Amino acid sequence: MRILILGSGSATPTVTRNPTAQILEVSGRFFLIDCGETTQLSLLRKKISLLKINHICISHLHGDHWLGLPGLLSSMHLGGRTAPLKLFCPTGMEVLLQTIFHYSDTQLQFEIEYHFHHPTEKRLIWEDEGMEIFSFPLSHKIPCNGFLFQEKPKLRNLRREAIEVYKIPVELMMEVKAGKDWQQPDGRIIPNALLTKDPKPSSSYAFCSDTAFNPDLPSYFPQVTVLYHEATFTEELADRAVKTKHSTAIQAGKIAEMAGAKNLLIGHFSSRYKDLNPFLVEAKRHFENTTLVFDGFIFDF
Repeated sequence: MRILILGSGSATPTVTRNPTAQILEVSGRFFLIDCGETTQLSLLRKKISLLKINHICISHLHGDHWLGLPGLLSSMHLGGRTAPLKLFCPTGMEVLLQTIFHYSDTQLQFEIEYHFHHPTEKRLIWEDEGMEIFSFPLSHKIPCNGFLFQEKPKLRNLRREAIEVYKIPVELMMEVKAGKDWQQPDGRIIPNALLTKDPKPSSSYAFCSDTAFNPDLPSYFPQVTVLYHEATFTEELADRAVKTKHSTAIQAGKIAEMAGAKNLLIGHFSSRYKDLNPFLVEAKRHFENTTLVFDGFIFDF
């Protein structure tokens, strides 16, 4: 997996921080997570073709998380897209887009497949043979959801020398990779551990956009490989965080610690902050393996 931060700011952009948008790349597939106003330009600068994006996840309907979407979809249309696009979003998203396209007389030449996430419980919203996407509720001023991208358990790796020694037929190798022991023609059982090696551990990524501190949140993504959690304010504005239903850097660190996460990325910084180092210092009080994100930041895992 690879995460690319296209926007690391909150409500209003700055000259260095765009509103929230991210690209999660998984085995050559591109998932766009939120779509602030400047997302198209950020994608162009990173030379990511719009036609490579087949899945878009929108956390909620505050403008800094979706106002770039109508223009992005229009550009996909003008670029000749015909393949369906999967859009994971709140229920009101469909009405907003239909209204915009109606009054602008825009008729997309591709289908948008709407998948609505649930505002109060964790749900599987999409899967294929290799991964799953879950939505889960966050605590914000309007219905808001986070997303968990989770690789399914990988097949075991064959030991080539053992396969040759025991002469396992090609058509049965998938069963061995799936963990099955091998029975020789003479009836002798060869344990799977002699035939295969452990696969690379599956990775997972949890995205928590706008949310107040919620001690129940870690139950949605236990032992996650990488957690992105908003940190709009530092601790001196904790009262402001409560009022606006956002989080402080310390609270983001607590959530990562409670979840048993391996890595924490913090972003969604208020435009009032020029120096972001205090965010890192505060988050590390609870979770040492914390990284500040910035526009253009890339994290491989």
